[in-house]
Amino acid sequence: MSAMFLIQFAIVLLCILVGARVGGIGLGVFGGLGLAILSFGFGLKPAGLPIDVMFMIMAVVSAAAAMQAAGGLDYMIKIATNILRRNPKYITFMAPAVTWTFTVLAGTGHVAYSVLPVIAEVSRHNGIRPERPLSMAVIASQFAIVASPIAAAVVAVVNYLEPQGITLGSVLGVTMPATVLGIALACVFVNKMGKELKDDPEYQRRLQNPEYVKENNSNVKLDEIKLKPTAKLSVGLFLFGALLVVLMGAMPSLRPTFDGKAMGMAHTIEIVMLTIGALIIFFCKPDGNEITKGSVFHAGMRAVIAIFGIAWLGDTLMQGHMDEVKGMVTGLVETAPWTFAFALFVLSVMVNSQGATVATLFPLAIALGIPAPVLIGVFVAVNGYFFIPNYGPIIASIDFDTTGTTRIGKFIFNHSFMIPGLLSMVFSIAFGLLFANILL
Repeated sequence: MSAMFLIQFAIVLLCILVGARVGGIGLGVFGGLGLAILSFGFGLKPAGLPIDVMFMIMAVVSAAAAMQAAGGLDYMIKIATNILRRNPKYITFMAPAVTWTFTVLAGTGHVAYSVLPVIAEVSRHNGIRPERPLSMAVIASQFAIVASPIAAAVVAVVNYLEPQGITLGSVLGVTMPATVLGIALACVFVNKMGKELKDDPEYQRRLQNPEYVKENNSNVKLDEIKLKPTAKLSVGLFLFGALLVVLMGAMPSLRPTFDGKAMGMAHTIEIVMLTIGALIIFFCKPDGNEITKGSVFHAGMRAVIAIFGIAWLGDTLMQGHMDEVKGMVTGLVETAPWTFAFALFVLSVMVNSQGATVATLFPLAIALGIPAPVLIGVFVAVNGYFFIPNYGPIIASIDFDTTGTTRIGKFIFNHSFMIPGLLSMVFSIAFGLLFANILL
């Protein structure tokens, strides 16, 4: 690895660190500063903008903010509270179960955006540290990609291994139970991660700010919340939109076809959620000012700006050194084939794409003679997105958590998603190898 890459990588990490410390839109604008250094100072060509990611967040936030203004979020919180009062800790298990299911059916982890604000609010109102369910929900939305029959990475794996008699059912028969059990086991540990919300110093500091208390209704008991007449209708419309996204992801035939291909899921999510926002505004008639003043809208827009800067910065660095990164990982696998899982993880961290990771390394692994059961067993290792906190849902969940418990740490890598991600990875790979050995 060249000294130039290490210097530029250090610049990226410094921008993430400073931006996280500044807070607000800090991640986004300091990502832009880092991009200026890389492009003007080092001559790296800016990568393509993460337009679809930003637009998907904006579309989902538009619908969620309208639902909040119509009283829907209060209604969902009350329903969830009635369920959670029996044992509130279950949200750390329930949240990842929801995002895992959504991703498996839709083929993209970005569907998690629609439930992140709800997870954050339900946790806070119940005195649960939001970091726990939010971090696991994001990790589950990533890991479920390898268990989705319509995900590009899964289709690619089946294509490469089909000559060896491997079918889609063979892959899913391993990845589905492996990720479910791996994530569930990780939840057991994450459920005790960090201090309880009432003891968290950052949250207590925020509670001393009258503006924070006013904006987040931290002094309002859930039993005292009076629901608006349109609350139930707004929730019904919002959940209908989420269901449509899942169904259209699972059944591409429901999407319009252009040039022989079904419309992409990014455009599908954007169109459906914008439409749902319009329907909520038309039928529920929430106050327009309340929509843009609500906590969901503010958090969502901060997430968009953060992704604009940080994701663009990270992609620019990796695109500028793609050959070097691929060469490094390829050399590692050729030297020690057993390190294939580690190679998958490292390359996925670098390129932020499960599909690209599979396309780069699986042909090499097959050429080296690594058995198909081993390849499928460690397939989940393509989900290294969480290692560097610049992935869209990670940034979004940080902004949706108004308590400040979900965050990027002082040293960048000690962020809220590191322990949940590593635990889920280790457990899922272990279960994957076990099931692959039994079933294949």
